Amino acid sequence: MIFWQNRDSRINYIKVRKNHVCYGMGLGIIVLNDAYPGFPGDVRNASAFPYPIQYEIAEGVTNKTLVYDKNPNQCRDAVIAAARKLEQMGCRAIAAECGYFAFFQKAVAAVVDVPVFMSSLLQVPFIQQVIGPQKFVGIICAQKQFLSEEHLKNVGITPGSNYIIAGAQDEYGCTEFDNLWNPLKRPEYPEAYYDKTEQQMVNAARAFVAANPRIGAIMLECTGMQPFARAIQGAVDLPVFSWGTLLDYAFSVVAHRDYYGHV
Repeated sequence: MIFWQNRDSRINYIKVRKNHVCYGMGLGIIVLNDAYPGFPGDVRNASAFPYPIQYEIAEGVTNKTLVYDKNPNQCRDAVIAAARKLEQMGCRAIAAECGYFAFFQKAVAAVVDVPVFMSSLLQVPFIQQVIGPQKFVGIICAQKQFLSEEHLKNVGITPGSNYIIAGAQDEYGCTEFDNLWNPLKRPEYPEAYYDKTEQQMVNAARAFVAANPRIGAIMLECTGMQPFARAIQGAVDLPVFSWGTLLDYAFSVVAHRDYYGHV
C-alpha cells in the first residue's frame, strides 16, 4: 500500500550547521527593548509574514538609546549579543526592526556567519541604480534630525548622491508615530489608530513628492511605515520600497522557493 507522503523527499539526510540549535528557522529579528504595539506589517508584528520569524530583544536598546541620545555606539554590545543569539538559535538571516540599526550593519555582519540585513536603507543603492541618476530616492524616515551620514555610509549609501530625506515626525507632523515611538511625547501606554496613521503618511508622501518632483521612488525607512506602503503607492504612483520588500528578499535568498509550472 502506498501512502501519500507530505514531505520534501529531497530532505533525506541532515547534518548539524555550525552552532545552530534549531532548524527550519527563518529570519531572526533584533527588536528594541521598548513596549509598544505594531500593526500587521510592522516588523514587530509577526502575524503578517509568510515565513518564520524569531525575535530577540537587544537588552537596553530603546528608541531613546538608539536614536534620541545621538550615541548609537552605546548600543553596540547589546546589538551584537542579540545577533549572535539569533544565529545560535538557527536563524538563516538576521535583520532588525528599526532603520537606524543601519549604524551596526558592518559590525554585525563581521561577527556572524549568516546574511545580515540591519536596515531597510540597504536598498537605497539598489534603488538608485533602478531609477537612474536623473531621479532621486525619496527616503521617508521617522526623524530626519537623527539620521546621520554615518548611518548612510554603513549601508553603502554615498552621502550627497541622488536621494532626498524627509522626516515623518519632525517635518511632516505624523503624530501617531510620536504616540508609539517618541520617548518624549508618547503616553504611558503607547497607542495609535490605523486610519489616522495612514492618512498622515499619505499626506506626508504627497507633500514630499510635490515639493521634490524628481523623486523616482519612495523608500520607507521605518518598520512601522510599511503597513501603509500600498496606500502611499496609490497616492503618489511611484515604486515603494520598505522593510517588507527587504525581508521578503532576505528570506528568498536563504530559503529559495521551487518553481512549478508548465511548458
